[in-house]
Amino acid sequence: MAESSSKIVIYAALAGNILVTVMKCVAASFTGSSAMLSEAVHSAVDCGNQLLMLLGVHRAARPASVTHPFGHGLQLYFWTFVVAVLVFDIGAGVPALEGIGKIWSPQPVEHPWASYVVIALGLLFGGVTWLVAVRAFRKVKGDRGWIEAVRFSNDPTVFTVLFEDSAALLGLVTALIGIWCSQALGMPVLDGVASLIIGLILAGTAAFLAWECQSLMTGEAAAPEVRRGIRQIVGEAAAVARPNDILTMHFGPRDVLAALSLEFQQDCPAAEVEAAVSRVKQRIKANHPEVTRVFVEAQRGEAHRRSQDALVRE
Repeated sequence: MAESSSKIVIYAALAGNILVTVMKCVAASFTGSSAMLSEAVHSAVDCGNQLLMLLGVHRAARPASVTHPFGHGLQLYFWTFVVAVLVFDIGAGVPALEGIGKIWSPQPVEHPWASYVVIALGLLFGGVTWLVAVRAFRKVKGDRGWIEAVRFSNDPTVFTVLFEDSAALLGLVTALIGIWCSQALGMPVLDGVASLIIGLILAGTAAFLAWECQSLMTGEAAAPEVRRGIRQIVGEAAAVARPNDILTMHFGPRDVLAALSLEFQQDCPAAEVEAAVSRVKQRIKANHPEVTRVFVEAQRGEAHRRSQDALVRE
């Protein structure tokens, strides 16, 4: 269900961006506006980004294999990071360079009405895809605030589309203001300034997305409430004296590995230890369905102390 929702958000954004890209390219060639050209490049990059995210979703869904025993879920995080790099390199770089060129050698915008029509349609289509992304993100964010939800989100497809659409709407508003001011004030340089600002908006968006994706790519732990839930389940197991380590890692949005090192009561029979381990695994998976793998290392209290003493002596 979560994967299906992510695909719907991506498909909606892709359809809107294809339509808007064509309109912006026509308007840019017709008017010579630097800001409109920057927006055309921005939308074209977004189309490529959505295709890359669909590729990531497809590759992440492949089953585990001998060479990838924990599945391919990390593929989604890799391709989302590639998207962030492309937004920074092309989406932000081209508008910034175009803006600097037009500031250095300003040219008046011809037939500005064409740009206004395209911007109005872009705001309409972009607003629709933005609303789709917002609704999808609200479903996954729960009771968290917006920024906190992005920080702890383990499905980058939804918040990536949301931030791209938000940047697109900001870019359109910036282009509208820049073109109008360049006409109203007779200052063509403002069209270049608007293009430069669009590049800066995209650069900031790309940097934020890259920062969030790198955390998921490098072994981010499960959400705090999941970790607390696992610790509570372990604490309620009568045979467990105390947990030594509770480690978690995301291999995908709904694929978490949990590795537990548990110290059992010294006089606890082996059969009871085995039964306790089985109950702990079952309870964790039942209460937290996203935890798909649970590995438990069982230690006796005395054995654990001896191993710790040996490490200290070494």
